[in-house]
Amino acid sequence: MKVVILCGGKGTRSYPFTEFFPKVMMPISGTPILVHLMRLYASQGFTEFVLAAGHRKEMLYDYFEGRLSEWNVRIVDTGEDSDTGERVRRCAPFVGDTFFATYGDGLGNVDLKNLLATHQQSGSLATVTSVPLRSQYGTIVFGAGGKVQEFVEKPLIPDYWINAGFFVFNKSVFDVWEGQNLEQEVLPVLAGKGLLQAYQHCGFWKSMDTSKDQQELERIHKAGSPPWMNCSALATAEGAYQPVNSADSQLKAKPLSLYAAG
Repeated sequence: MKVVILCGGKGTRSYPFTEFFPKVMMPISGTPILVHLMRLYASQGFTEFVLAAGHRKEMLYDYFEGRLSEWNVRIVDTGEDSDTGERVRRCAPFVGDTFFATYGDGLGNVDLKNLLATHQQSGSLATVTSVPLRSQYGTIVFGAGGKVQEFVEKPLIPDYWINAGFFVFNKSVFDVWEGQNLEQEVLPVLAGKGLLQAYQHCGFWKSMDTSKDQQELERIHKAGSPPWMNCSALATAEGAYQPVNSADSQLKAKPLSLYAAG
């Protein structure tokens, strides 16, 4: 089953790194976030990747050439300025009847097989993983008379859920695919037609939008047992983290090609 990963955005909030590299190449402990994400999928049995490239696409090709013998990686040129929905659409010739898709800058310990089962049982053409919205500020809890009882650091906000990526699509979704922007056009149209399912994920999830996010993910990774690699599908009976072989150590080359998509 193919995994489409959006890799073509210009990542303006991550400047100046993205002046020279795709945002998905921003490192966490020396390894691009894209590779961490691919390891997540590979650890759960999904090793066929379609990288929807655009900005600085040549850097992706240079990085992956001669690496990742255990994975099937196809890099597709989806255009320098294409929007998210258009990038996914341009990967249509390279996917099967059902496929995963996600953003290249978000990590989460999503149980992918459970996500897939939820999608299949729903009968929808598309499923989006949603996570609870977390406040960007700490909050104050106070009681009668205004007496402060406690401080809560960046709590989850009940009843508000956000798009975390980790999509599942049926290929037939392209028959009703409308618009260029995935978030503002494609998904709302699907929702309006009753064709979009939500998969609620309450575990770890974090996107890397800024250098501050990168530093936070570095800190988490260096603490050991990165939480995005520890979902129920990866744990032992005792819940222990199962390490994954380094993708960078797999040097038996598989042929790669840079595909142009129209």
